[in-house]
Amino acid sequence: MDEVERVETVMGIIAGKWKPAIIYALVMRGTLRFTELRRVIPRVSQRMLTQQLRDLERHGLVERRYHPTIPPRVEYSVTRLGRSLHPIFKSVCSWATRNFPEVESALARKEKKR
Repeated sequence: MDEVERVETVMGIIAGKWKPAIIYALVMRGTLRFTELRRVIPRVSQRMLTQQLRDLERHGLVERRYHPTIPPRVEYSVTRLGRSLHPIFKSVCSWATRNFPEVESALARKEKKR
């Protein structure tokens, strides 16, 4: 697999509407229960959050810990591998802060031409 293919594969794993928010929440807030994650990311549906967490867990970015209590408790935390993504997301946030007005202007210009 060449460099471009690896980048495309990794972007497929970490990109999407909710995965960056999930990873960011777990990095910044630590271990969270499912309902706490839903509160932190209120627009995500229960089904979508479950799917995204399972995918992140499958790729080794998030750890799911089941506690056989009554009622059962499930907690999610970011793994060392998942935490290593934090500088990348932080860079993207910084880039967006600096450049978002320009991106919005370009989009507005393109929309006007339609």
